[in-house]
Amino acid sequence: MEQSLQIFIEYKVKPTKVKEYEEVMEKVVDLLPEFEASDIQWFIATDQPYLYVEMFKVPTKSHYLALKKLRQSDEHHLFSQIGPMVEGGLKSIHCWAFQAKVNRS
Repeated sequence: MEQSLQIFIEYKVKPTKVKEYEEVMEKVVDLLPEFEASDIQWFIATDQPYLYVEMFKVPTKSHYLALKKLRQSDEHHLFSQIGPMVEGGLKSIHCWAFQAKVNRS
Protein backbone atom coordinates (compact mmCIF):
# COMPACT_ATOMS: atom_id res chain seq x y z
CA MET A 1 0.00 0.00 0.00
CA GLU A 2 1.28 3.46 -0.93
CA GLN A 3 2.19 5.71 1.99
CA SER A 4 0.49 9.10 2.25
CA LEU A 5 2.53 12.14 1.26
CA GLN A 6 3.10 15.36 3.16
CA ILE A 7 2.55 18.31 0.82
CA PHE A 8 4.13 21.75 1.22
CA ILE A 9 2.97 24.69 -0.87
CA GLU A 10 4.83 27.98 -0.49
CA TYR A 11 4.48 31.43 -2.05
CA LYS A 12 4.73 35.13 -1.27
CA VAL A 13 1.58 37.25 -1.34
CA LYS A 14 1.60 40.83 -2.61
CA PRO A 15 1.35 43.21 0.39
CA THR A 16 -1.66 44.99 -1.11
CA LYS A 17 -3.52 41.68 -1.63
CA VAL A 18 -3.24 40.06 1.83
CA LYS A 19 -6.83 40.63 2.93
CA GLU A 20 -8.27 39.44 -0.38
CA TYR A 21 -5.91 36.45 -0.42
CA GLU A 22 -6.83 35.38 3.11
CA GLU A 23 -10.53 35.51 2.22
CA VAL A 24 -9.96 33.22 -0.79
CA MET A 25 -7.72 30.91 1.24
CA GLU A 26 -10.52 30.30 3.75
CA LYS A 27 -12.48 28.80 0.85
CA VAL A 28 -9.43 26.85 -0.40
CA VAL A 29 -8.94 25.28 3.04
CA ASP A 30 -12.61 24.25 3.04
CA LEU A 31 -12.29 22.78 -0.47
CA LEU A 32 -9.08 20.75 -0.03
CA PRO A 33 -10.80 17.77 1.67
CA GLU A 34 -12.73 17.24 -1.59
CA PHE A 35 -9.32 16.32 -3.07
CA GLU A 36 -8.75 13.88 -0.17
CA ALA A 37 -6.39 16.28 1.60
CA SER A 38 -6.18 15.82 5.36
CA ASP A 39 -4.32 17.38 8.31
CA ILE A 40 -4.59 20.76 6.59
CA GLN A 41 -2.47 23.55 8.06
CA TRP A 42 -1.94 27.10 6.84
CA PHE A 43 0.88 29.34 8.06
CA ILE A 44 2.37 32.78 7.64
CA ALA A 45 6.11 33.16 8.20
CA THR A 46 7.22 35.15 11.21
CA ASP A 47 10.54 36.20 9.72
CA GLN A 48 9.67 36.67 6.04
CA PRO A 49 6.86 39.16 5.44
CA TYR A 50 3.95 37.90 3.31
CA LEU A 51 5.36 34.37 2.93
CA TYR A 52 2.64 31.74 3.32
CA VAL A 53 2.91 27.96 3.57
CA GLU A 54 0.22 25.35 3.28
CA MET A 55 0.79 21.84 4.58
CA PHE A 56 -1.48 18.85 4.24
CA LYS A 57 -1.45 15.14 3.49
CA VAL A 58 -2.76 13.33 0.44
CA PRO A 59 -3.12 9.57 0.03
CA THR A 60 -1.16 9.07 -3.22
CA LYS A 61 1.33 10.64 -5.60
CA SER A 62 -1.48 10.92 -8.15
CA HIS A 63 -3.43 13.14 -5.75
CA TYR A 64 -0.36 15.33 -5.30
CA LEU A 65 0.31 15.66 -9.03
CA ALA A 66 -3.31 16.53 -9.75
CA LEU A 67 -3.42 19.17 -7.01
CA LYS A 68 -0.06 20.61 -8.04
CA LYS A 69 -1.29 21.00 -11.62
CA LEU A 70 -4.49 22.70 -10.47
CA ARG A 71 -2.71 25.02 -8.02
CA GLN A 72 -0.18 26.19 -10.63
CA SER A 73 -2.64 26.77 -13.48
CA ASP A 74 -5.81 28.70 -14.17
CA GLU A 75 -7.85 25.50 -14.68
CA HIS A 76 -9.68 25.61 -11.34
CA HIS A 77 -12.19 28.40 -10.61
CA LEU A 78 -11.12 28.84 -6.96
CA PHE A 79 -7.42 27.91 -6.91
CA SER A 80 -6.71 30.21 -9.87
CA GLN A 81 -8.01 33.25 -7.95
CA ILE A 82 -4.83 33.23 -5.87
CA GLY A 83 -2.55 33.73 -8.88
CA PRO A 84 -2.96 37.52 -9.21
CA MET A 85 -2.33 37.89 -5.47
CA VAL A 86 1.01 36.03 -5.49
CA GLU A 87 4.32 37.69 -6.31
CA GLY A 88 5.21 36.23 -9.71
CA GLY A 89 1.76 34.71 -10.30
CA LEU A 90 0.74 31.07 -10.41
CA LYS A 91 4.16 29.91 -11.64
CA SER A 92 5.61 31.16 -8.33
CA ILE A 93 3.48 28.80 -6.26
CA HIS A 94 6.02 26.17 -5.19
CA CYS A 95 4.81 22.66 -4.42
CA TRP A 96 6.70 19.77 -2.89
CA ALA A 97 5.69 16.28 -1.78
CA PHE A 98 7.54 14.42 0.95
CA GLN A 99 7.33 10.84 2.10
CA ALA A 100 8.02 10.17 5.77
CA LYS A 101 11.18 8.22 6.58
CA VAL A 102 10.32 7.91 10.27
CA ASN A 103 6.97 8.46 11.98
CA ARG A 104 7.29 9.03 15.72
CA SER A 105 4.34 10.01 17.82
